Amino acid sequence: MSLIQCQGLSKSYGSKQALNDVSFNLEAGAPIALVGPNGAGKTTLFSLLCGYLSPSAGTITLLGEAPNSPKLLGKIAALPQDAALDPNLTIASQLAFFARLQGMNAHVAAKEALRVLTLVDLAEVAQQKPPSLSHGMSKRVAIAQALIGSPQLVLLDEPTAGLDPANAKKVRELVKALSTTTTFMISSHNLDELEKLCDQVLYLDKGELSQSVSMRASTDSDYLTLTMQNCDSEKLLQEIAKLSGVINISSKQTNVFIIQLDNKDKYKEENFPTHYDVEIALLSLLDSHQWQYKMLLRGRTLEETLFS
Repeated sequence: MSLIQCQGLSKSYGSKQALNDVSFNLEAGAPIALVGPNGAGKTTLFSLLCGYLSPSAGTITLLGEAPNSPKLLGKIAALPQDAALDPNLTIASQLAFFARLQGMNAHVAAKEALRVLTLVDLAEVAQQKPPSLSHGMSKRVAIAQALIGSPQLVLLDEPTAGLDPANAKKVRELVKALSTTTTFMISSHNLDELEKLCDQVLYLDKGELSQSVSMRASTDSDYLTLTMQNCDSEKLLQEIAKLSGVINISSKQTNVFIIQLDNKDKYKEENFPTHYDVEIALLSLLDSHQWQYKMLLRGRTLEETLFS
């Protein structure tokens, strides 16, 4: 059974088309990224998945059920970017209240509140009130709220927005650790972060599903990413293009070059260079011209995959 299935999904607000004929099928597993410019329809899609809105056309199911089905209670959770906590109640009492809304009795709800706080490494703040917490701690408490009842799918909207590097890293580590039992769909503009977390990327643009990218495919060895010190870009492009096994080279950022290598199936041909041979030839070329490079990586970044 698919985790999420959308078929011909559209949503209009009067004459404004927020989503137009979006179709995709997602299985449970590694985190999924939802990417797109402001106004692309990401928030509308999240609202449809949560059952807050009804589609204008098309169908959507989660675990085989409609988004507003009572059968999904406790199985789907969401964390909006601007999630707020009641400043007058303790953290534990607020989380226990949300657990009660899922049908837990008071005793079980109290235990569940402590369990999810422990997951986010904040059990010690259980009896504190939100004003005493840092922004990073408040964000992790909000994530704890989304984890109540061990949902199978959690939607996260900009989960690390406004966090310092240390707290952002804690959130990433938490998502990774929980991904064995919970599937996260993450909406974010931070492509570097999504690249570290997600296997699948959905790219929305002007309400349409522009791309669906497998990060495993985008980081395969059919590409090399070369980052140079200051260099003669035109001369470098010409010389790399001459290397056997290179079929294309492009540059859309200063001193960053994406090199596409020929298909691996040709390895079987006599004297055809492997990707390793190309790497060695490339490094020899750079050395012969005394061109200094910063980094040579196998694969492409998510940014290059989406926008090249």
